[in-house]
Amino acid sequence: MFLFIGVCSGLVIGVIPGLSGIIGMALLVPFTYQLDPYAAIALLLGMGSVTTTSDTISAVLFGVPGTVGSAATVVDGHAMARKGESERAFGAAFSASMIGGIVGAFALALAIPLMRPIVASIASPELFAISIFGLSMVATLSAANPLRGLLSVCAGLAVAFIGLAPTTATDRWTYGTIYLWEGVPLVPLFLGLFGVPELFVLLKSKAIAVEKSALSAGGGLKTGIKDTLKNAPLVARMSFLGALLGAVPGIGAAVIDWIAYGVASRTIRRNNEFGQGDVRGVIAPESANNAKEGGALVPTIAFGIPGSASMTILLGALLVQGIVPGPDMLTKHLDLTVVMVLSVGLANILGTAICLGLTPYLARLAVVPSAIIVPVVLVFVMLGAFQANRDYGDLVTLLVFGVVGMVLGAANWSRSAFALGFVLGPAVERYFFISHSIYEWSWLTRPIVMIILALAIASFFRYLPEWFRAIRQRGLEPTRVASIPAAMLSFLAVTLSVFGVVTASAWPAGASLFPLVVFVVILAIGLVLLANDVIRLRAIDLRSGIRDKVVTPAVAGLVYLLGFLSLLALFVCFGPYVAVAVFIAVSVFRSGGISMRVVIPTIVGVLLTIWLLFDLAMNIPWPAPLVPIFSHFT
Repeated sequence: MFLFIGVCSGLVIGVIPGLSGIIGMALLVPFTYQLDPYAAIALLLGMGSVTTTSDTISAVLFGVPGTVGSAATVVDGHAMARKGESERAFGAAFSASMIGGIVGAFALALAIPLMRPIVASIASPELFAISIFGLSMVATLSAANPLRGLLSVCAGLAVAFIGLAPTTATDRWTYGTIYLWEGVPLVPLFLGLFGVPELFVLLKSKAIAVEKSALSAGGGLKTGIKDTLKNAPLVARMSFLGALLGAVPGIGAAVIDWIAYGVASRTIRRNNEFGQGDVRGVIAPESANNAKEGGALVPTIAFGIPGSASMTILLGALLVQGIVPGPDMLTKHLDLTVVMVLSVGLANILGTAICLGLTPYLARLAVVPSAIIVPVVLVFVMLGAFQANRDYGDLVTLLVFGVVGMVLGAANWSRSAFALGFVLGPAVERYFFISHSIYEWSWLTRPIVMIILALAIASFFRYLPEWFRAIRQRGLEPTRVASIPAAMLSFLAVTLSVFGVVTASAWPAGASLFPLVVFVVILAIGLVLLANDVIRLRAIDLRSGIRDKVVTPAVAGLVYLLGFLSLLALFVCFGPYVAVAVFIAVSVFRSGGISMRVVIPTIVGVLLTIWLLFDLAMNIPWPAPLVPIFSHFT
């Protein structure tokens, strides 16, 4: 019963953009104090094991990651939905998640007695090498446009430097803002980078899939399940990869997601259409995502070292129950260890069964008018971003990176590469500094480090011929229209890199070494791309179709951003409930053609969901609105 309650809670948490398993576990921990250890573990692991199953729903339908661990699923999953293959994407994703979760549980059962010496041998040099391997994924994410991909990943690294330096506590570009001391928060950045631009694209169409007949264009739910079974070797590889990386403390879901996606796209040679709606681009990250939870339990159980942030909460719950992780988990508390293994496996089976049963109904959202879908999802994007720190700074971050995401998309720059650089930036810098401080340069000769770095370098050079071939055939920029925003971005990158070099030079060595290297790389690549953009701009007739192809989309994007800004302003002035009701009503009425019989139930349903989830369950203290008369609505 408690496992079922945990699974249902996890599925709800995963669907809402911006929420995560960490929040869900934190919500459920107080309920475990009066439970026996078995029921408590079943409740928490039931919840934590399935958030990476249901987060696929918003990733596929709306292009908005339900959790940061589903960002890679957006790339091909949302592309499939736009082609009318949402049911197929769900079938593949949910079945792959189930298999991955079971493999993770199986790996947990096998690994606990065997992983102690392996995990004990992993130190900061090995973690640095794993992070570098993750960065090498940019070769996959931008195989047809390498220089822009490299610049995007370096830009993500640069944004990750904002905050207090982890090595010297030097203030880096916070300008006295306490909100930025711990860096730019991940959840608002991801929601802005992926969610805001994708909803703008959706707004320009009538619906995700325009016709109901398109819902089964890819063969439907059964075809998706068959796709997973047909790609069983891929599922197995990615599941074991997710379980292995999950067992390494500090390697989070966002990193594992991209590594699995990158490895899959590199190892698949025939009919590789990754990024264009390839079902294997959904199967790979979903398999790894669910398998990581079993892997993360290995160091948690064996050493008392949390394998992930959510495992930290689980560890606290165990300690409250009087159970200390360590060798006793294989002897004195072996029965509890078995409960953990079974909870992870059964939760994934139960969660997948529920999601598969709901798939036909979820797929129908693809034909709901975008005039209704976009305002509703934007509301939950805003609230999901706000709960990250419960600070108005979260809304500013969401808006800023919403603009960044739209500009990157207009210029054909890789948002995925930017996100990957941001996620791995702190880890790469921290592990490099620790490794150099302890071992100087001798850490480069450690066997595991040499193997991982060799794999990263080999995979990078493997793609060089394809890069050069793409450059010869298509140039550095594939579309002429995109040359205008691309030239602006290249110029901005050069300008900011100069600023970065000048300001970083004044910092202590521990805080400036890595940023200086990154900014020099940005400067070099930015100059090459700027020269290319200028040449292309001189070679094309800017008057030809400039209004329809550049000015009109730019104006539409500006209007969309102003509408989103109005939602944020309403939230600040009148509180969440009034803001949500007014924003949805005005947005729907502006589009026209939708009756009040649809609008009113939609508003009531959204307000009720906000009250149940954010007020009743999460007890979020909403800030007092600027207009005092509306304070009793918060």
